[in-house]
Amino acid sequence: LVPFLMSTASAKTLKIGSMGPLTGPYAADGNDIKNGVLCAIDVINDEGGVPGFDKIELYPQDTACDPKQAVAAANKLINLEVTGVVGAYCSSSTIPASATLAEEDILMITPASTHQDVTDRGLPYMFRMCGRDDDQAPAAVKFMIEGLKAKTVFIVDDKTTYSQGLADGVRINAEKMGMKVLGHDHVNQGDKDFSALLTMVKRANPDVCYMSLQTHASGGLMAIQAKRMGLDSKTLSQDAMYHPNFVKVAKAAAEGVYVTYGYTDKTTPAYKAYEKRFTANYGEIGAYGTYAYDAAMAYFKAVKMAGSTDPAKVKAALLKLDYQGASKHVKFKPNGDSGSSYVAFKITNGEYKLYWTPEAGFVK
Repeated sequence: LVPFLMSTASAKTLKIGSMGPLTGPYAADGNDIKNGVLCAIDVINDEGGVPGFDKIELYPQDTACDPKQAVAAANKLINLEVTGVVGAYCSSSTIPASATLAEEDILMITPASTHQDVTDRGLPYMFRMCGRDDDQAPAAVKFMIEGLKAKTVFIVDDKTTYSQGLADGVRINAEKMGMKVLGHDHVNQGDKDFSALLTMVKRANPDVCYMSLQTHASGGLMAIQAKRMGLDSKTLSQDAMYHPNFVKVAKAAAEGVYVTYGYTDKTTPAYKAYEKRFTANYGEIGAYGTYAYDAAMAYFKAVKMAGSTDPAKVKAALLKLDYQGASKHVKFKPNGDSGSSYVAFKITNGEYKLYWTPEAGFVK
């Protein structure tokens, strides 16, 4: 009995947290993040775990994309004594939650929050696996001009930190690159009737309607109503619409919609291994499950390399990482960003088909 008790007393658990909307309109994305982390834990366990720890425990927290709830979730993770956090989804959650976690030097890697302020505030332990809005916005405008031969655009957002920030970036870049912005208007989160706004868009008759919304549920409804109204403009949206649920909601109205998203080479062994594991356990892959998987894997690799969960040592190890992940080649910059190559997809027969890249133009 004595040896058993001694080994139990010395057992160590590596505690990590995840943050995302597990309930409400953004729940699909939040659960993708949680499942991506769980997938990474499975892989690490199959590889023998993390030296010095008997097991890895995930504590998923629901932010509901609400800033106050996100701060409460961060405080709960602090009390649970986690050493790292993967999250959150909405920039409006990640920004305040990361400030709370920073007070305790807890490292955070977001798989989904693209607003530039996430890393530009200079928090020492804030990292980002996805891209940035100020990379996505100019890529979107370049695509409209070169890929769609567009001269005019009408911009729509839902006033969230992410969506409006990206929409503002598109407006600024469009004006800078010679496009005429015929309008920039807003809807509210949770709106279901977009007829007044779409009437304005139809009257303006832009070459492109740029749809920057926080959730694919709202985007699906807007696409349906635009089709019913007979909107002639092409529709371009952002990374939040790169999700199978957008097509499920919009159905036929999703056909021909363009979406910008960070490029993932799905032919790499790393992606194929992840895809096989994720789909077997959790079903269809959502956009941010892959980034969450890579965020968690990067954290585990850094802890292994550092031989410690000390935040300064883990940070130093993260900055040394240089490997092919599932979503991208993982190599962090000193400010915590890892970059992204934004490309354009066209929804064809219900599938996201790579359509255009900034380097090569049209993709056959």
